[in-house]
Amino acid sequence: MQLLVRVFCTLLFIATMNARAQDAVPSQQSSELAQQELDQQALTPQDIEQQEYIKWANALWDSMEPKTGNISLPGDVAELNVPDTFYFLNAADSRKVLEDIWGNPPGSAETMLGMLFPTGATPFETSSWGVTIEYEQDGYVTDDDADDINYDDLLTQMKEDTSLNSEERVAQGYDAISLVGWAAKPYYDKASNKLHWAKEIKFGDAPVNTLNYNIRVLGRKGVLVLNFIAGMDQLPLINQNLDSVLAIADFKEGSKYADFNPDIDDVAAYGIGALVAGKVLAKTGLIAAALIFLKKFGVIIVLGLGAFMRKLYKGRKSKAQESSDSSAES
Repeated sequence: MQLLVRVFCTLLFIATMNARAQDAVPSQQSSELAQQELDQQALTPQDIEQQEYIKWANALWDSMEPKTGNISLPGDVAELNVPDTFYFLNAADSRKVLEDIWGNPPGSAETMLGMLFPTGATPFETSSWGVTIEYEQDGYVTDDDADDINYDDLLTQMKEDTSLNSEERVAQGYDAISLVGWAAKPYYDKASNKLHWAKEIKFGDAPVNTLNYNIRVLGRKGVLVLNFIAGMDQLPLINQNLDSVLAIADFKEGSKYADFNPDIDDVAAYGIGALVAGKVLAKTGLIAAALIFLKKFGVIIVLGLGAFMRKLYKGRKSKAQESSDSSAES
């Protein structure tokens, strides 16, 4: 009988402890939920906005597909040979950068074929810089005037044109724009048929001026248009990378400058001087302004870089595997 009583008491004790434990679990969960609510209430509107921005940015970042190696541009007249020190974003991803991330007007990036970025950087960082790529098929641009251009006189004319362009920008609700001067005087390499120059541009009351560094690659039927989007303080960095970027882009055989056939090919209505003067000043100006808009939350999106670079590495590995498999089959 005493044994039965002991067993009964033991079972009763266990049941009581389980009941208390079960009561404690909801209490602990409630406490954690309450703490989360308090933490959420403690966030400022700016903290909440920043959290939402990070979620949005990481999702957008994850949707992009970086590429390296040999890349044929749309239209099949030009190509890129992108080394491991850069990565390429296609036209769709470039529109995300220029319009969604950097805040350019919708539709302003429709002509973009892609963008180049230095490996190890993302478009979300305050220190980011990129190179936009376009193609203008206006015909064969003669370089006969390359040695005769007075670039000081040309700069004076460009400043006047920019001032007129600025009035139109302000009327459309954008910041005023002024051309400060050359950040790098125009230089044309007749051997490679590549032209480059840099302008220092000021937008509104921005404390830092914008660098607009331009590259033009002359071809048989048109011109490849490459523009660095960066800040003036990044000019030394851009100068360090200039030769590498110049080597990336070129026309394919049959579309090169030397392939021009005067009997069947159209000739552009402008020369080297007009390329520098810039009929696309308003467009590149709008894009350059976006770099200022970009600096909203600093370098908070660096977190997503690891996954992005792993994706880039996997892409290279897959290509290497495909090449290996093809070699094995042959």
